[in-house]
Order: sequence, then C-alpha cells, then structure tokens
Amino acid sequence: MKIRFLRVALAALAVLVSSPAGAASPATWIWYPGDFEIWLSNQMQVKRVERDAPFMPFWRFYSHQPQVNFTRQVELAAPEQLTVTAEGRYSVLLDGKFVQGDQQHIALPAGKHTINIQVYNAASPPAILVQGTTIGSDTAWTVGPTPHYRPLNGAPVQAASWNFNAPDTPPSHYQLPTREVAAVSIQRKPNGLLVDFGQETTGFVKLKNLQGSGKVTLYYGESLEEALATDACETLDRYTAHHAGDFIATNSRAMRYVYIQLDEGMRVDDVSLMYEYLPLTQRGSFRSSDEELNRIWDVSARSLQLNTREFFIDGVKRDHWLWSGDALQAYLMNYYSFFDGDAVKRTAWALRGADPVDMHINTILDYSLYWFIGIQDYYRYTGDEAFVRSIYPRMVSLMDFVLARRNADGMLEGQPGDWVFVDWAKMPTDGELAVIQLLFARSLEAMADSATLVHDDPRAARYRQLATELKARTMQTFWDPQRQVLVHRRKAGKLDTLVTRHPNMFALLFGYLDPTQQAAVKRNVLLNEQVPEITTPYMRFYELAALAESGQQAYVTSQIKDYWGGMLRAGATCFWEQYDPRQKGVERYAMYGKAFGMSLCHAWGASPLYLLGRYYLGVQPTQPGYASYVVEPNLGGLQWIEGKVPTPHGDIAVSMNTQHITVSLPGELAGQGVLRFASASAPRSSGGALRQTSAGHYELPLAAGQTYVVDYTPP
Repeated sequence: MKIRFLRVALAALAVLVSSPAGAASPATWIWYPGDFEIWLSNQMQVKRVERDAPFMPFWRFYSHQPQVNFTRQVELAAPEQLTVTAEGRYSVLLDGKFVQGDQQHIALPAGKHTINIQVYNAASPPAILVQGTTIGSDTAWTVGPTPHYRPLNGAPVQAASWNFNAPDTPPSHYQLPTREVAAVSIQRKPNGLLVDFGQETTGFVKLKNLQGSGKVTLYYGESLEEALATDACETLDRYTAHHAGDFIATNSRAMRYVYIQLDEGMRVDDVSLMYEYLPLTQRGSFRSSDEELNRIWDVSARSLQLNTREFFIDGVKRDHWLWSGDALQAYLMNYYSFFDGDAVKRTAWALRGADPVDMHINTILDYSLYWFIGIQDYYRYTGDEAFVRSIYPRMVSLMDFVLARRNADGMLEGQPGDWVFVDWAKMPTDGELAVIQLLFARSLEAMADSATLVHDDPRAARYRQLATELKARTMQTFWDPQRQVLVHRRKAGKLDTLVTRHPNMFALLFGYLDPTQQAAVKRNVLLNEQVPEITTPYMRFYELAALAESGQQAYVTSQIKDYWGGMLRAGATCFWEQYDPRQKGVERYAMYGKAFGMSLCHAWGASPLYLLGRYYLGVQPTQPGYASYVVEPNLGGLQWIEGKVPTPHGDIAVSMNTQHITVSLPGELAGQGVLRFASASAPRSSGGALRQTSAGHYELPLAAGQTYVVDYTPP
C-alpha cells in the first residue's frame, strides 16, 4: 500500500449535491461503505491466540473491494485548486479525460465539472481525502466499481467516512488510544514479579527501566490463579530484551494480574499498563436505594466499556472476535449507557461482510437472524435513515440466502455447515426449533420495515406477508393448547414435548402472544422452576426482559441481585461469560474443557444496563429516533431510583420514589412523549394535563425542555 498526495482541482464527483460557490466544505477521508469495517475487523480478529498459537476464526473472511471509483459533480464560480490524498495507486479523470503529467498540481477552472478518481489498493481499503477552498471529500461523493454504479433500485452508493480528517491520519493508520495506568500492587518474587492492576483491564504491559539481557515472559490472568498457572493460563507473551530502559509489550492483552518472569540478572524498577481504550462518554446512569444494585450497574458499565473497542467484541481476553448474537445485546446496552452509534454501525458492517453470501454470520443460523433485528433496533433508537439505506442491499442479499434455505414447510432448520447455537444450555438443536422460527419472523419484519424506509415496496410487501404467514404457522405448530406453552421443536414431522424457556420468552418479547397466552407463559414457563433454568447471562438477558415486560420488576430485582450480585460476591470486577453459584474456587473459571477457558469480562454479562434503563427508568422510543417515546418508571421493589437515559437529542432524566415521579427532558428532544404510571389514588402534576387511561393507570403528555413532578400513591 502506498499513500500518495496529489493536488487536484476537483469539481467533485457524482450526482446528488453540487457545492455552492464560496461555501467552505470540510474534508474527510472517504471509502466504499463497509470496506473499512471489513478490513479493520479482519486485522483485529486474527490477533486471537491460545497461549503461543494463533487462533483464527472458523468462518469465512470477506475482503474490501480492491478498486473503487469516487465520483462527484460540482459547479464552481471561480477557479480552484484541490489537494487529493489517496491510499493506493490512482488515476484522475476530469470531465472524462485523464489528467496527464504532474497530477500533484491540478487546477480546476470555473464552471461545471465531473471528477472521477479511481483507486486501487489490495492491502487496505481504497480511500481518498480531497481538500479545496469550496470542495472537499465527504459523503456526497458516490462510489462503486464504475463511475455510475447503482446496486439496487437505481440508487447511487454514497461514500462512507468516520473521523479521519487529515492527510497523515488515513483509515489504514487507525489505532485505539492509550494512557498509562499504575499498578495497584507489585509483589517481587525470585526472578519475577506478580502485578495486580486492581480490576479487569486491557492494554500493553510496560516495564520501567528494565536492565539486563534475556527472556521476558508475561503470564496474564483475569484471576490470580490464572496468572500464576504458567502452564495453563490462556494468554502469555515471550520476549527477548537486549537493551536498558523502558520496555513496552507489543501485544495488547486483557488481564487483572500479570506474572512477569525475568531471566537471571535482569531487573525492573516498576510496572505499569498502557491502557488501550475506545474514547466513550458515559451518558446513561442509574442509582437506587440498593447499594448492591448500584454496584451492579457500575460493573456492568465497565464490562461493556472494555468490550466496546474497534467493534463490540464478546470478551476482551479470549476471542477479540465479532459475534452477532453478542453484538445485538451490546447494542441495546449501549443505547442506555454510552449511545455510541458509530460502534454499532461499524460492528454491523463488519459482521455482515461482503457479497456473495454462502454461509450464515459466524456460521450460526440464529446469528444471521439477530443481525437483521439489530438493524431494526438501531433505527428505532437513532432514527438514522442514511445508515439503513446504505446497508440495505446487504440486508437483501443475506435475506435471499436465508430464504433459500427454508424447508418445504417454509421453516428454517440447521443445514450442513450450519451451527444452530441458541444457548449453551443442554437441549437438542436439530430439527425445526420454535425459537428459530420466531427469530426468523422477527427478521422478516425487520426487512419489511427497512424495505419500506428505502421505498422498495415490492420487497416490503413480500417480507411482511412472509412474516405474517410464518408467525401463524409457528403458533399453530408449536403452541400446546393443553399445557398453554410453546414446545421446543419438531423433528421429522413429530413434535417434541420438551418445554424450554427460549421460544416462550421470545414470543412474549416480540408481542406474538395474546393476553391469555402471555399470562400462561409467565405462569407456566418463566415462573416455573420445573422448566430447565438458564445459566448464561446471554439468555438471562431475554428471560429477565420478558419477565419485566410482563410487570415482574420486583422479581427481576431479586434475580439481578442473586445472579450478578453473586458474581460480585465471588470477586468479579467485570461480569462473566457464565456463572454457576454451585461452583467454588478455581473451578469457576473452567470452560470449553480448559482450566481458564471462561471469560471474566464478557459483553453479554452487562445486561443490567439495559434492564434497569428500559424497565426501571422505563424509557424507550416508540418511533424512530425518539420522534415519540414513553417514560414508564417502575421501582421494582426499591425505595427510590434515579438516572438518565441517552437519546439522539440529549438525556432524559427520571427519578421515582414512593411519593413522587420526576421527569426532566432536554430542549432538543422535539418528539412527542408520554409518562405512564399506576397510582392507587388520583395523582397531581406540576404541569401538563393528566388523564386516566384505565382503573388506577394514568398518562401525562411530555414536552421538550420541561420538568414534571407527579405526586402519586403506589398501588
């Protein structure tokens, strides 16, 4: 790859927007949508190791397009000179003619012009930065394999960009920032040191004033036991040092502890960590009358923060891979904490990859379905139409792949090469699983919504019809009218009478059950100890959300304190991939047949961020981007709660105790809001017009920039 700088008088490329004369246009690096994310995710995911051995992903890797045409049309009132910086070998056409000679200095005359810049780069995504007085590279440029490429419905493809705004900071140079963090304690041992950073963290170990020549071995541990298990820890690094002075490890690793072994005669004065992180602003918050619950929220936030990096990853120690099922939950937690939409978009692009499609995302059937749902959720929380329009063609091609794998009954089941995961629970996953059909129906609804947004009306109608038919067929096939539950699966035309929590809780969450069925599922499945329990935070996320959806917040509070509080009492500084309170000591860290195989900082362990924001503070959009929204707080058995929920237009602050509800709204939030609550007696409000919706239930319209205080009586 080569970075070249070229001055060009551009009149900008492609079609949609002309630059008005005299208007300054900020310039940014641009590329074909998805290319940077695919390339960056490939760079990151191949860094996984198992001790000394590289551990590559087992699914297909896609690649960026090696050649891209960048185009724009402009009209200039006066002559202009432009500087073009390109990543790769490139050529410039001005009004259909090649620029000859010294392409680093090109003057663009006044008038109408079409600019085409063709860039080839097999090593990293072809990208350009165009800088001029009135013209700059931005997302108004169009991109494609040809200057007038139209992939779907005749719509041009607009260029992508993300915070790369200078010639010396091209996309291929992206790296996370670092800052130095001191160790909490250092124990000196013969030929080594045991270092404790006090909590789970990630970064580059720094040995200060290392003296002597020889081998340096770093044994990393999320637990003390792992760091000291030199023959069994999951990650380690071996270096040879030949100079005096500070030594910084070249690999970023996750750890709380690191055991450092030095060859005889070597010494080090001090140890610190170059903490590696994605800059995030914590906008969401939660506090309550229960200090343990507050601690759970804080540790959840740190767990998600550590796993929010170039992308949302599953765990900082082991994988550094992107998993679609994990990502969907991280997105939802993010909307109630950091509200980093860019991280969601990067992850969605990277997970999807490029065309053609010949396997499920991560090879997992259910993970392809979660990907569609994640796009739908992103639009609901952000209202970002441009992203949906950009990624829609790849939604269509993935759904075409999924639809082609239906069986004769129009249902999905695992095919050769598919992994039907669902959960780590011990249950059969072959045949037609009820939960898979429910996720499939939801995915078709997501496709219908997206197709409607981009005015692809024929596909919207088809997806909507398929979703309706599949929901009806699923309920008809799997609903047991005698037991009033959804059974687990059908195989070879025969129903399996096994009852699991998974299809029942998803059907409730997706709104696919009538009130009678909802009550039956809550009673016969979710609150039934005879139904096999869920042991991973992954599916506890949905189980507790379904319980809260059905008004069981007080029960959910006890479950959060028992499960996540149990991890805290076991010494967790971040939340784990799995927790079984029956396991004690070092056995708690074993998984996948390895003594320290379990991740102790897993993104799916942070679900209290979502549960407490969505079902206790009670804030959610009811139209995309909070064009309308509801605030429905619930104490969940607590004496008081307070917190903030981020939106694209500022933060909504909510507090509630046994006497008052207070809601403060940002002035930029122009959508129509409503406060909903229950009260045993007629409530009073400091503003707005209260209305009773049913016996003991009330609503209050909310307006931007206002603070409302409601006096009420808990039912």
